[in-house]
Amino acid sequence: MSYQLTSFEDLAIGQKASLKKTITQTDLDHFIAITGDLNPLHVDDAFAGQTFFGQRIAHGMLSASLFSTMVGMHLPGVGAIYKSQTLEFLNPVFLGDTVTAWFEIIAIDMISEEIGIKSWIENQDGTPVIQGQTTATLLRGFKKTV
Repeated sequence: MSYQLTSFEDLAIGQKASLKKTITQTDLDHFIAITGDLNPLHVDDAFAGQTFFGQRIAHGMLSASLFSTMVGMHLPGVGAIYKSQTLEFLNPVFLGDTVTAWFEIIAIDMISEEIGIKSWIENQDGTPVIQGQTTATLLRGFKKTV
């Protein structure tokens, strides 16, 4: 299989990309199987119903994991390497919510070969649920098509 790798010349400050995903029970089941996170806030309707959320919420890191897909598949894209991520959880994500992860390039440093990215996730109402900053770089030493 041939892949078109992203190069620094493909990127520009202000460039944006997004990814939309509806959070389902199946997503939670898979996340729980991978992480073992059985916090009753995520798995027990009666427990979660007694909290200020009033219902079960999705794991924050499940939604935040969309940032990984953004780095490697959308912006910067194929051949990008995740270097760091900050996260601030602003609002809950409920089962059935449709979230959109957004990336906007805010810096390209050719000396350090780093790409600074404003990252955030909104729910279907446009309410921010996560915000942060991403730093990525690109694979070196490969032809543009691998």
